[in-house]
Parts: sequence; structure tokens; C-alpha cells
Amino acid sequence: MLSERAHHRSLLTGREREIFQLLVRDYSTKDISIQLKISEKTVRNHISNTIQKLGVSGRSQAILELLRLGELSLD
Repeated sequence: MLSERAHHRSLLTGREREIFQLLVRDYSTKDISIQLKISEKTVRNHISNTIQKLGVSGRSQAILELLRLGELSLD
């Protein structure tokens, strides 16, 4: 029998998760773009998409909601 966690489908794409993990480590949009080798616009688009998915009004609220939902950790 599969664990409950195995049945849980993540709200975030892999790239969104990478970006938010870097945001909680205090990386700037520019730092994230350099780290992931993508444009700053792409980073902002991923952040914006996540904010819309969560129905929150900004990055900070998105981070708090993702932590609450267990989608993000401070590890």
C-alpha cells in the first residue's frame, strides 16, 4: 500500500520548487536566474504563476502558504 505522501500531488512544478527554495535562502531574482541559468523574466514568471495558483498577493505570502501546506521547507 502506498503511503499518504505518495498519493500527494505537489502544487509546484520542479522549477517552481527550486525557485522558492532559493527565495527562502534569500537569493534575489538575479541570483536565482544565474544559479538556474534562466532569465530573470522567467524567474519572475514562475513566481507569478505560483502566486496565482495559491491565490495570494505576493512572494512573502506565497512562501508562508507553501510552508503551511508542506510544499516548502526551511532546510
